Amino acid sequence: MKTTNHLKKITLLLAVVFMAYSCSNDDDNTTDPPQSTTITALASASGDLSILVAALQRAGLDTTLDTAGDFTVFAPTNTAFANFLADNNFTALEDIPVDVLTQVLLNHVIAGEAFSTALSTGYGNTLATKSGTGENLSIYIDTASGVSLNGVSNVTQADIDASNGVIHIVDAVIGLPNIVDHAVANSNLSSLVGALTAGGNTTFTTLLSTPGDFTVFAPNNDAFASFTTSNDLASVLANHVIPGATAISTGLSNSYVNTAAMLSGTMTPLSMYINVDSGVTINGSSNVVAADIVATNGVIHVVDEVIDLPTIATFATSNAALSILVDALAYADTGMSTVDYIDTVSDATTGPFTVFAPTNDAFVSLLAELELNALTDLTPEQVDAVLLYHIVNANVQSSQLQSGTVATLGGDITADATAFTLTDPNGRLSNIVTSLVDIQAANGVVHVIDKVLLND
Repeated sequence: MKTTNHLKKITLLLAVVFMAYSCSNDDDNTTDPPQSTTITALASASGDLSILVAALQRAGLDTTLDTAGDFTVFAPTNTAFANFLADNNFTALEDIPVDVLTQVLLNHVIAGEAFSTALSTGYGNTLATKSGTGENLSIYIDTASGVSLNGVSNVTQADIDASNGVIHIVDAVIGLPNIVDHAVANSNLSSLVGALTAGGNTTFTTLLSTPGDFTVFAPNNDAFASFTTSNDLASVLANHVIPGATAISTGLSNSYVNTAAMLSGTMTPLSMYINVDSGVTINGSSNVVAADIVATNGVIHVVDEVIDLPTIATFATSNAALSILVDALAYADTGMSTVDYIDTVSDATTGPFTVFAPTNDAFVSLLAELELNALTDLTPEQVDAVLLYHIVNANVQSSQLQSGTVATLGGDITADATAFTLTDPNGRLSNIVTSLVDIQAANGVVHVIDKVLLND
C-alpha cells in the first residue's frame, strides 16, 4: 500500500514539473506576428521588383495594393522598367510626370483576381483611364502561346498568390495603348494593319497614333478576305473613321455621322448611318462583333464587313424610314423611267445628285391625299414623273441652299433657305427635316423631307 502511494506522489510531481517547464518555455519563445502577403508586401520582398515598388510609392498606389480587395497585377521586373525608361528617354522614375506614371501603373492592374488558368484570348479593361472620358483602357490578352499583353509584354512567372489578389511577373512595361497599338496587337486585325500600311503609306498609322478622339470601325480579317471594290482604298479606309469623337457603344444611337472620307474633289465628309435596333449595324450591312476597345486616343469597334464608300442607295436602303421611297424607285424602273433609278443611285461613280427624300409617312399622306391604296395604283410613268421633282443634278449641301427657284430633273420648285422648306408647282409645302440633312454619299447628298413633291 505504501509503495502504491509513493508511486502516485512521484507521478503527480513529474506532471507538475513538466507543466511548469512547458509554461516557462512558452514565455521565453513568443510567436512572431504573421508576415503580410498583400500585393505590395510580396512585391517589396522581391529584389527584382524594387523599381516597381518605388514607382508604386511615387504614385501613391502602394497603399491601394496593400489594402483588402481583389486585384490582378502584371508586375514588370527591374529590367523591364530599365528598358522602359531608356526607350522613353527617361533617366529615372522621377523624370516621369506623376499623372503619367500613375496611368502607366494602373494599366498593369485589372479589377478582380484572375489566375493564369482563368485568362483567355480577348479584351479586358485595366484601371487606367482615357483622358477626358473616364473610360477604362482596354488590354489585349493573347494566350495562344503563353500569355502576352497588348503584343508587347509576356508573363514569365504566373500565379503568385496574394491575400488581395494575384501577381503575374512580366518582361516589359505595358505602355498606354493608342488605336494603332491595339490593331497591331490583335492578329485578327492583321489585314487591316496591312491595308493601312500598304505601299509604305504611313498616313493612317500616323493619324491614329496621335493624341485625339477617334472612333474606328475595324474590319476583321474575314471581312477583308471577302471584300472587293473599285473605289480608292485610302478613301474606303478613311470611311471607317469618325474623327473628333470617342463613341462608346452604349452612347450610339440611330443616326448619321460624318467620317474622315471626303466626297471626291472636295473637303465635304461622307456620312455613315449607325443603327442600334439589333446590335450595332453600319450602313445596313456591317455589324459590330467586338465593341469598346478603348485606347488613349479613341475607341475601336471590330466589324464583320468592310464599309465601302456609301451611295445614295446605301442610305435609302439602310434606313427603314425610307423604305417606301426605295419601293417607288424600283417601281418606276419597271416602266419607261427617265432615269434608271436603282442602278443610278447605287453607282458611286455617277452624279453627284441632290435627293430630297420623302419619309414613309410622307408617302402614306400622299396616298391619302390622292385617295389611293398603294403606289401601284399609279403607273410607273406617273411615279417616275413624281420622283424627278426630288432630284437635282448637283451636290447641294444645306449650307449651299439658296432661296428661290431650284431646278430639279422634273421641273422647277421653290426653296426657302430661311424656313428650310420646298414648295412644288401645286403650292404644296414640304419641310426639310433639319436633323436629317447633309447625308453625304459618294454620288450625292440626301435631305429628308416630310411631304412628297408633286408635278403639275
